[in-house]
Amino acid sequence: MDINISQKDLETWAGYLLDYSLEGIIPGDIVMIKGEHITWPLMTVLQDKIISSGGIADIYLVPPDNDRGKVWGASMARHGSIDQIKQVPSWLEDRYKSMTKYIEILGSELPALYANLPDDTQQAIMKADEPFKMIRLFKPWVLTLFPTQGFADMEGMSLEEYKNFIVKASIVDPRMLNDVEEDIYQLMSKSEVIKIITTHPDSGSELELKMNIGGRNIVKCAGERNFPDGEVFTSPDANTVEGEIFVDLPISYMGDTIQGIFLHFKKGIIEDYSAKSGEKTLAKIIETDAGSRRLGEVALGMNSGIQKVLQHPLFVEKVGGTLHIAIGASYPECFVAEQASEEGKKEADVYFKKGILNRSAQHVDIVTDFRPGGAGKAVYLDDTKLEIQNNIWVVP
Repeated sequence: MDINISQKDLETWAGYLLDYSLEGIIPGDIVMIKGEHITWPLMTVLQDKIISSGGIADIYLVPPDNDRGKVWGASMARHGSIDQIKQVPSWLEDRYKSMTKYIEILGSELPALYANLPDDTQQAIMKADEPFKMIRLFKPWVLTLFPTQGFADMEGMSLEEYKNFIVKASIVDPRMLNDVEEDIYQLMSKSEVIKIITTHPDSGSELELKMNIGGRNIVKCAGERNFPDGEVFTSPDANTVEGEIFVDLPISYMGDTIQGIFLHFKKGIIEDYSAKSGEKTLAKIIETDAGSRRLGEVALGMNSGIQKVLQHPLFVEKVGGTLHIAIGASYPECFVAEQASEEGKKEADVYFKKGILNRSAQHVDIVTDFRPGGAGKAVYLDDTKLEIQNNIWVVP
């Protein structure tokens, strides 16, 4: 189904991605633009702007059966073998290494095409794709989401309603978030421990999850990597994650919906887990590799303008008054200043060998709602209990 987004809105959206998120395009830049053909209205505006600035636009069209353009799609997972999955063509690595900047446009025509894949081949594809994910993370990159009928259906919205919601959020100047996030950023930077209190809806019991964030780099997010944006995050010492948490907001993963997640961590490892819906999908995530049983991120949602809860992680994790954790990989930038340098990579390797930094083919954000009616009850940075005012976290 065709979607009508004004040229003015597309130009504004593309301008923020190129001039703000990627800090401009210069001659010599090779910018990979990755997305399904259904996202073409935004891709073509980005392409024109890149070429007009003297750069090269590498258009990477993703097949509709491939979730986010991994090395292989659903056909390989359903009909191929582990040996076939390992035969990733060498030119793909060359293509990723040659780019200087990266834009991924999320948005699927038919998410059901890559849902319910066999566990063993799906996990093998995730592992085969991890090196390409790491190449991207060490270069300037940004993700955004284009409205599609498939994603609108997933959210239970009409395409017009969904389009208006996504576009409105994607043409707002993100720089205002810097001031909104500053107090939380400063307090988190000085804190040693974050404590998260949630309630299990079945038993009514209070659950506590604690982790050490002392000495970590704290990151304010104001549109540089995700667009739209609005969070303050870090990667904890993965060894120190201890306790239990209930995660109530729905999340979409490879065409499936997971909701009502319970996790129990012991010495940094997920010892027990369950979900009220999508438990088989949750199990696929957690059982991917050794790192997918550990935690890679903790973050506070800070965007007061995004109040409607969508299933897509790019939006739900930004909702003001929420908290999300990520199953899987840590962010190297939370441990080292210059993550792309050889010295930075060596330093990150030391953290990894000690179990402090986590590596995994997975990084799946799951979100708890701390607004009235949510499962979240309290968040403490050391002894300071955070508050929610005007739909965002604040320091009392």
